[in-house]
Amino acid sequence: MHTTPAHAPFSGICLKIAAAAILLAAAGPGAPAYAQLPPMQTQGGTEYVSGGFGLDESTAFKQAMAQFPLALTFASQVDGKAAYAADVQVVIRDDNDANVLNVASDGPFLLVKLAPGNYRVFATYENQTQSRKVSIGPRGGARLTFQWNRPASGPD
Repeated sequence: MHTTPAHAPFSGICLKIAAAAILLAAAGPGAPAYAQLPPMQTQGGTEYVSGGFGLDESTAFKQAMAQFPLALTFASQVDGKAAYAADVQVVIRDDNDANVLNVASDGPFLLVKLAPGNYRVFATYENQTQSRKVSIGPRGGARLTFQWNRPASGPD
């Protein structure tokens, strides 16, 4: 008759826990555990990434902001309730009024790699355009938030 030691059922669980601990340790201390950003896009030599819907992707964008010279966030507000906005048309122009970037955002965040300098950012959402001036220093780190107040839907 074959008997199994009393501790045998736990050995598989212990091995799984040990493997998970090794994987976490290999990731390094302080390694972020978040979703990856969408693939980087390029337009006219300017690199950017856009998106940020869902908790994991939103967290990834927020954590990556420091790595980009310019971080844009888009939101709308209806009756005091804020929500992220997407499909925002963004145009960035340099000091010579030349277009550096002209894209539609895929989500509430747009992270852009820009050279140091002065720019003007135009953001259009539901036919309403806002513009802001921004200076990108040698270390970057500029953040802009665009928010649109939308009228509440009335009775039909």
